This record gives sequence, C-alpha cells and structure tokens, in this order.
Amino acid sequence: MSNDPSLALPIYVINGPSLNLLGERQPHIYGTETLADIETICHDAARDAGTSVVFHQSNHEGVIIDWIHEARKKGSAILINPAGFTSTSIAILDALLTFDGPIFEVHISPLFKRDEFRHPSHISRAATAKIEGFGTIGYRFAILRAAALAA
Repeated sequence: MSNDPSLALPIYVINGPSLNLLGERQPHIYGTETLADIETICHDAARDAGTSVVFHQSNHEGVIIDWIHEARKKGSAILINPAGFTSTSIAILDALLTFDGPIFEVHISPLFKRDEFRHPSHISRAATAKIEGFGTIGYRFAILRAAALAA
C-alpha cells in the first residue's frame, strides 16, 4: 500500500445511535473516552496504515444507510459500530450486503456480557470480522486490518 493517503480510497467509519454521548453515558460500560477521542484514534491508525478515514455518527438509520451507499463508490472499507441498530436493523444489513470491500463490526463493550436482547447481530452477517469488548482500541485494530485487506 502506498504511504500517500491521498492515493487510497478512505475507510468509512460509521457510528450509530447514542455514541455521540460517549464519555458521559454509562462510563462503567463504555469508559470515559468521547467520540472525538475515537475519531482521533481512527485518524491516527489510518495515517499509520497509509490511508485515511471518513468519520460519521448518526442517531438515524436512514442517514447511516446513505453513508453505506456512499461508501460503495468512495470507500475502500467500512468500519461500523451500529450500536442500538445491531440487533434490530435489517435495513442496515441489506445496505452493507451491497458493499464489496471489507466490513468490520466494532463494539466497545462485549455484547455477549450485556442484556440478552443485545446478543444477536444482524450486522455480523455482512461483516468480514467482528471486534467487541476491547474498548475504543478495537477501532484501531479494525482500521489497521481493513487497510491491509483493502490494499
């Protein structure tokens, strides 16, 4: 892979509902890092991997789907933390299934230790890999691997 990020298509990092409240919402589950901290982690990891990221967050399912559709033409990979849409959104799954590159599902907390209704993931059906329970460093793992696969 070239070390010039301007030559590579970016990795789309898409965050779902309520992740804008990181750092103040349930710190015993999600820690004290903010979404801005995660964005910095992603940009730093992308720079280290010789690529770039497009970083988004929305509380609205349709907006997330629009970004996935945009990534089909403009992105090399998708890293998605669907948050509350993980076990509910067939529409996001359907959108992800249209994407030809690597898809990484990332969760800050371990879903398998959370409420049972959070255990199933529709998104996993489209994912190349799933990273959960590593805290915010999971984003870095996903960026580095996505960049390697997309090279």
